[in-house]
Amino acid sequence: MPLSLAKSPPLDNAVGFEADGRPEGVPASFRVPAARVRPARRIASEAEAIAVAHEVAATIARDAALRDRERQLPYEELELISDAGLFAISVPKAYGGAEASAGTVAEVIAILAAADGSIGQIPQNHFFILEALRLEGTDAQKRFFYDRILSGERIGNALSERGTRTAQDHATRITRVGDRYRVDGRKFYSTGALFAHWIAVVANADDGRSTIALLPRDTPGLTLIDDWSGFGQRTTGSGSTVFENAEVDPFALVSIAAVFERPTSMGPFAQIMHAAIDFGIARGAFEEAVRFVRAYTRPWKESGLEHGYEDPHIIAEIGAAKIALDAAEALIARSARFVEEARADPSPGTVAAASIAVAEAKIAANDAALDISSRLIELGGAHSTLAEYGLDRYWRNARTHTVHDPVRWKYRVVGNYWLNDVNPPRHGAI
Repeated sequence: MPLSLAKSPPLDNAVGFEADGRPEGVPASFRVPAARVRPARRIASEAEAIAVAHEVAATIARDAALRDRERQLPYEELELISDAGLFAISVPKAYGGAEASAGTVAEVIAILAAADGSIGQIPQNHFFILEALRLEGTDAQKRFFYDRILSGERIGNALSERGTRTAQDHATRITRVGDRYRVDGRKFYSTGALFAHWIAVVANADDGRSTIALLPRDTPGLTLIDDWSGFGQRTTGSGSTVFENAEVDPFALVSIAAVFERPTSMGPFAQIMHAAIDFGIARGAFEEAVRFVRAYTRPWKESGLEHGYEDPHIIAEIGAAKIALDAAEALIARSARFVEEARADPSPGTVAAASIAVAEAKIAANDAALDISSRLIELGGAHSTLAEYGLDRYWRNARTHTVHDPVRWKYRVVGNYWLNDVNPPRHGAI
């Protein structure tokens, strides 16, 4: 039985501050937001995470086409995912979580992306920040933020900007003022920020090093703007986040520069989730193609066949699509093992091997998503282009997400590794 959606208002005024009940280790200077009050499930195992993801996906898939067509933002659906405990699956066991592996996190994302590509993208940055916290946070930071995540709270990103030389450059600044910090700047592509309890902004500190600041969504001077107009991934909330003298306590700062200055699994972990989004969209498009061809596709007049699904050309196209899908899935599963090795024993060699394996998987998932989502329309025929089916959303979502970072550079990195024994660079896009 699919889970049901409970009505939930937008979060504009959902977070306040409380003076009492300060968690242990949290400094008195840090204003502690009131916690999310809805109960969240505590997922105890990876198998449970996968099973719960399938339950949630069955619910969010029902109105995916409608949400895309009318751009209905998925506040209720994200509350459902929080209630189900899926945003907390990567929390380490020492802090009360299931400590899901990279492969399980990727599969949960793929399951959600198959149901709704936009919703499937939203957890990626959330888990990215949790991984930074695992690698670089203090014990007190981990205990505080992991506890909030276990209660169902979500982190939205404010990472990329428009107008800088590259997508990885930041004009946003974190400046020390006395014993506090201030953030000033403007971000775009803020996936999930509209629906988040915490906004993770990446900015350059006074020393020029990239730093994450975790701000409650109603921090004075922080403004969320719903101005995302992409033709795909329409309900990710990937618009603007503006910081105008927004105050940050030192307790909420985590160095992102330090995560990449030494060998860590941060880059391949970030990328395997992006591969999972593409793969999930491909999986959803393939399942829709099979269903649609069986139900609607008519045979060509010269074939002499009764049904479109008997057409040998269509049968071959479906076979080719399934091979591409299975290849992408196998490469993601393989790369997940490399990521876990890098997490357990981070070294230049293990991290490079993980980055290369994930890059190979990302290329395969990228191509499968674009190809299968296009085949869906081709094999469905003219009937498949009708607006009421919304089948074009698979290609639009795939095309929009796959330009997140260009696979043409991944081909080069993979080739250089195998041909010239050159390790890839360490950053979040490889």
